[in-house]
Amino acid sequence: MRISSVGSERGVTLIEMLVVAALIGILAAISFPAATAGIEGLRLNSASDSIVSFLNAGLTRAERRQQVVEITILRAERALAMRSTEPGFRRRLVLPDGVSILAVHPDLPIDANAPRSFLLYPGGSVPRIGIEIANQRNRRMIRVDPITGVPQIERPENP
Repeated sequence: MRISSVGSERGVTLIEMLVVAALIGILAAISFPAATAGIEGLRLNSASDSIVSFLNAGLTRAERRQQVVEITILRAERALAMRSTEPGFRRRLVLPDGVSILAVHPDLPIDANAPRSFLLYPGGSVPRIGIEIANQRNRRMIRVDPITGVPQIERPENP
């Protein structure tokens, strides 16, 4: 036997659905900037790590294969290129969207957007290389320590 009262139908009203949809929209609008900032931070960290790996690969190739390696920083293209004396050896690293190359150090009195090249000699001293990258919120400086020859990531204070 089933007992039911009049007017007690199960279901969701249109008003209840609109309230839930509005709450979901508000939560999404509040969390979107934080999620975007997190993704931008990941891209910048990934770009920093990629540059360190790229520079390490060039330094290692120069020492282990006893070849001169040229590292070219293409600021306008947001890319780094590597080539050696071995025929056909070329590598290229393109930075992710939203990450740009702000400066290449040491500063030279030439066009800032012109490509900059550094030569890595086997058994030679490591050139002083500094690459400053940034996204909309943060900056990173990747420097090759001329004494140890190890690339390092620095987090300069943001203006």
